[in-house]
Amino acid sequence: MERTAAVIGSGFGGLALAIRLQSAGIRTTLIEARDKPGGRAYVYEDQGFVFDAGPTVITDPSCLEELFALSGRDIADYVDLMPVSPFYRLMWESGNSFDYSNDEPELLRQIAAKNPRDVAGYQRFMEFSDNVFREGYQKLGHEAFLDFRSMLEAAPSLMRYQAYRSVYSMVSSFIEDPELREAFSFHTLLVGGNPFKTSSIYALIHALEKKWGVWFPRGGTHALVRGLLKLFTDLGGEVRMGQKVARIEAAAGHVMGVTLADGTELKLDTVASNGDVVHTYKDLLGHHPRGSKMSKSMQRRSFSPSLFVTYFGLKAPQPQVAHHTILFGPRYRELLDDIYSNGVLAEDFSLYLHHPTASDPSMAPDGCSAFYVLSPVPHLGKFPADWDSVAPAYADRILAYLERRLIPGLRDNLVTMRTFTPENFRTELNAHLGSAFSLEPVLWQSAYFRTHNRDDVLKNLYFVGAGTHPGAGIPGVVGSAKATAKLMLSDLGAEYPQAGSNGGPSLQAAE
Repeated sequence: MERTAAVIGSGFGGLALAIRLQSAGIRTTLIEARDKPGGRAYVYEDQGFVFDAGPTVITDPSCLEELFALSGRDIADYVDLMPVSPFYRLMWESGNSFDYSNDEPELLRQIAAKNPRDVAGYQRFMEFSDNVFREGYQKLGHEAFLDFRSMLEAAPSLMRYQAYRSVYSMVSSFIEDPELREAFSFHTLLVGGNPFKTSSIYALIHALEKKWGVWFPRGGTHALVRGLLKLFTDLGGEVRMGQKVARIEAAAGHVMGVTLADGTELKLDTVASNGDVVHTYKDLLGHHPRGSKMSKSMQRRSFSPSLFVTYFGLKAPQPQVAHHTILFGPRYRELLDDIYSNGVLAEDFSLYLHHPTASDPSMAPDGCSAFYVLSPVPHLGKFPADWDSVAPAYADRILAYLERRLIPGLRDNLVTMRTFTPENFRTELNAHLGSAFSLEPVLWQSAYFRTHNRDDVLKNLYFVGAGTHPGAGIPGVVGSAKATAKLMLSDLGAEYPQAGSNGGPSLQAAE
């Protein structure tokens, strides 16, 4: 008898899980409430400009290649991934800048220019990063932690690499220069973590980038989303776009299916949610004792901050701006305290600036440039602002800052602009408190202590995405799909598909 599954939500985690299930012969339906797939990886188009709404940094193409290789396909037939160099350009208010890339001699030259002693320190840091990458990502990133025993088994290796220390603390044990300490600790912010609180295990991101490079899909991140969706439908998967799930139907310890907002009932063998974990338990399962209990429990957790994103198009090229730029403000620890702890919308900010037309001019009209700029801000639980009132002035402050520091004449060349606020995260993405990355990635909310990939009571209800193990970021949510698929297929008695010994054809990191 054919087995059936539904995946609620078409973010990267949901897409990856649906592809794995369909590749294994499970008749899978992907249900998406919005008019386009992608979840946070949505796309806006305006006056010839294309703006990726969310993630823009592809750091482990091998985990994506594997999704295609499961059915003997090649990712290159669906999407064109282009190497980005430098990975990031880092800029400080001191006037200093630092191009972070895989060009090792140039990287060491830049480090030596700032502090000669930090060359050896950086090399020791990278050795540490390689070790935690091997233990924390390659060994544990795709495995579900369903019981405390599994956590205890992993603990010795995690403790060996001082997982109880923060990323910033660990970086500082190797690096002396204050700006270089920021350069090698900011990565946790890309997955919602405060480098002063996030476990040092997250230093593995450096090794991950070194191993596979940083990539960008031609046509934007949403071109990758569309490629994954096409793979899913090529495999025979069903997509219900623009259809909202109203309820997950459950009785006792078993999920029976879902009811859509239009009243359609789907009877299913198994259900997985790529939606926000609080939203899933509170709104989709609130009628069931398990949903009510878990939503109360989840709301006592610590959630990552939100983001204020401004998308803008200019009627002039900006060749001086790299594809990815990190603009550090005058404060680092203090600003992060305001965002994570104090609930203050500070006067200063640190920004991530995405300039896709640096790699792909087709994302704007001829002679024009597309951007988005992202400012981490407190979530709605810490700063419950009326963002409709706050947004215009805050966006103008950010654009004025960019004009002063990096893009002369920005506002004179402005063609189009839009913003996405914490309130939009809450209303459009059902994100609890408007959090941009779900649960904060701290040690006591990791692995076994994070939302389990399979519910402990409703045994055919599963989770995938940023709120479950291993966490946020494209490699994280695609890894969660692998862990969740293993559980689902085992529970269904289905054979787990293999992509071969190396997960298909490999892209090589840009040198």
